[in-house]
Amino acid sequence: MSAKESAGNLVQALKELNLKWGETKSHWHDFKAQQFEHDYLEEIPDHVQRTMSVMQEIDALIKRVRSECE
Repeated sequence: MSAKESAGNLVQALKELNLKWGETKSHWHDFKAQQFEHDYLEEIPDHVQRTMSVMQEIDALIKRVRSECE
């Protein structure tokens, strides 16, 4: 699997997480739910964005190494 495919999978997983969390919030909406969202979920999109940037850099590096080895 390429870094590009992995990045796509990561984006899809984030979409699914957001969908499932939206469903969960409709049933769980007390202080603990807010705390969980704040402590665990709010930072995930930023982490995913940074991870995708690094994955793009890795993909470019792998392509460069492959071309230099040929």
